[in-house]
Formats: sequence, C-alpha cells, structure tokens
Amino acid sequence: MAYSNAYTAYQKTNVSTASQGRLVVLLYEGAIKQLTAALSYINSDGKVIPSNIEKFGICIQKTQAIITELQVSLDMEKGGEIAKNLMSLYLYFNEELVDASITKNRKKIEFVLNMMSQLVASWRVVANSTANAPAAKIENSLNITG
Repeated sequence: MAYSNAYTAYQKTNVSTASQGRLVVLLYEGAIKQLTAALSYINSDGKVIPSNIEKFGICIQKTQAIITELQVSLDMEKGGEIAKNLMSLYLYFNEELVDASITKNRKKIEFVLNMMSQLVASWRVVANSTANAPAAKIENSLNITG
C-alpha cells in the first residue's frame, strides 16, 4: 500500500511540475497505454471474452477522454494550420474508437495507436526543446544571471 501511495504522489508531482509540452507527451503516453491494453483484450478472431468487455470499454473510454483533453487544449487562434490539422485528427481518432468499441475492430485501434505513437515522438522533441524549457534552465544555458 505504501508503494501505491508513493507512486501516486510521484505521478501527481510529475504532472504538476511538468511543462505544457511535457503534459501533452504524458497525455499521448496515457492514450498509448490504454490503446495497448484495449488491444490485449481482443482475441485474434476479433472477439472480446465476456469477462473482459468492461475492461476493454474502459480502456477505449479513457483514450477518448485523453483525446478530448488534447482537443480542448488546442489554441485554434494561435495554432494556425497545425491546430486545425490536429483537431481534425483528434476528431477522426474518436470516431474510429467509437466504431472500434462497437465492432471490436483491431485494425482501427492499431491505426489510432500507430498515429498516436508517431505524434508522441514529435511532441517529445518539442517538449525537450529550449523553447519549452523552464525559464531558469534557459537563463543558465544563456549564462544570464539575475
């Protein structure tokens, strides 16, 4: 139990101290984790055994909630074409997941998982850039003293 509490505290600290870019990466990583889990509940013949139906559904719902959070975090005014394109992708992902939830279509889940994996790689680069670093780190890298 103490391990669980320590891990929960670590996660809260990780989120509360993260930069905006890192938060986006964490959201993507959460979606990828949930999609991977959802796939583990679908048999090779495209069936979900009755005891796993609820778990499968929860994974899809959590992924959709994460995608919705990514949608509402977009700044459509300042984000320009990139924000518009991401919004279109997120809407499409949620549509595919609604269908996959009903039909238990592995290929649709795998497609969304693959796209999210590609996007998170790009977001990791952004999150690690100097432009996204805390002010103290930028000052140190520029040898600026306050």
